[in-house]
Amino acid sequence: MTVGNPASDPAFAKLRELRPLLLKSHKILMEAEKDVYEATYGQIANKGEYLSLVLNHEQFSWLRPISQFIVQIDEVLMSKQPQPLERAVELLDEARNLLQATEIGHAFQERSAAAARQDPEMAAMTLRVAELLTPEPD
Repeated sequence: MTVGNPASDPAFAKLRELRPLLLKSHKILMEAEKDVYEATYGQIANKGEYLSLVLNHEQFSWLRPISQFIVQIDEVLMSKQPQPLERAVELLDEARNLLQATEIGHAFQERSAAAARQDPEMAAMTLRVAELLTPEPD
């Protein structure tokens, strides 16, 4: 098993690029989901209520696995200990599965596309995420 520094090793480069794109996309999608929620149920009173909804309400449930996945990336990239190079490959495979091959991935793709039609920055991020998750030819 070969190990490397996640902050600088080329094996982790895609993850280092993917993380901020996912984080910003996640934020945009959370805001869009908040807007849909408020259109249905009325304005959210405060940040505490919003946090509670994000953590507990069914409407936000599809975003939770993405939040958890971003935390997994953070744990690897911010680790002060060398990490197995295979971990980068595993996380990219997990991203492909989560964001493309599951019901959550379908929701992510659908809502990202809708947000991309309204926001050129989201369009560019969506395209770049797809590029980063395209497997390299053998």
